Amino acid sequence: MTSLRKLGSSDLQVSTLSLGGNVFGWTADEAQSFAVLDAYTAGGGNFVDTADTYSSWIPGNVGGESETVLGKWFAARGNRSDVVLATKVGSHPEYKGLAAATIKAGAEESLRRLGTDYIDLYYTHHDDETVPVEEIITALDQLVKEGKVREIAASNISPERLRASIDFSEREGLARYVALQPHYNLVSRDTYEGELQDTAAGAGLASVPYFALASGFLTGKYRPGTTVDSARAGGAAQHLETERGQKVLAALDEIARERNAEIATVALAWLASRPTVVSPIASARTVEQLPALLAVHDLRLTDQELTTLTEASA
Repeated sequence: MTSLRKLGSSDLQVSTLSLGGNVFGWTADEAQSFAVLDAYTAGGGNFVDTADTYSSWIPGNVGGESETVLGKWFAARGNRSDVVLATKVGSHPEYKGLAAATIKAGAEESLRRLGTDYIDLYYTHHDDETVPVEEIITALDQLVKEGKVREIAASNISPERLRASIDFSEREGLARYVALQPHYNLVSRDTYEGELQDTAAGAGLASVPYFALASGFLTGKYRPGTTVDSARAGGAAQHLETERGQKVLAALDEIARERNAEIATVALAWLASRPTVVSPIASARTVEQLPALLAVHDLRLTDQELTTLTEASA
């Protein structure tokens, strides 16, 4: 049985792997999405991450497709209370930004699509610096008071705004961020390490990194001279051009071979071991992609292996 980790200062207990919902209603249709969700929960996962805007970037989509698929799955399986559900506000084409009225309306729409009366973890998707943190926190606190949101969190925010938000919550006794969703992985460390990570650590926040596998690069399927059929291939393949990308891949290859593990599992295990990190996010388009991700629950890298990867990715 998967051991669960405490999410920051909250009462939420989450699995070591968070399942990314960005593919639901995009590269995975409803039937595929249901199959992936069934296999993920059967494998001990309980933490699903989506956003109100997924997948508005696809021609013909309007945003909310992922939440709609999840809502249908919850209704079909009757398991809403077994899943820690995270979604985000602020990037939907019709609910952009973090004005108080936008947060309120965006939350109502998410709840409707998800077919639920509460969201476990509600993120501001991208900070909106045109809105004072006081207004944002007050609006989020109202959702918590109404029982529509259990805990609040932030993503894509500066250390200064994060600190100001937490200070305001503590000063006024309002709902306080418990988690941060940064861009962080073996080939993108400066997007989190440093001041942002220090701020999160100082405030006792749990980190739930996105792009945990660098759009698939850290699965090892991108190699010189290979072509990968993926909607995200361009973003992942660029890491092959860098010295860091090549060093990281070589280190992952070696450790994966020695541990008889998948490359993706090793990359996620490194991330899950980092300070503040509780549950890296990775998405799976097919059930076949899941075992390598879920295996992070059981893979504990040695200090030497962790050092090798940390040095290769420096």
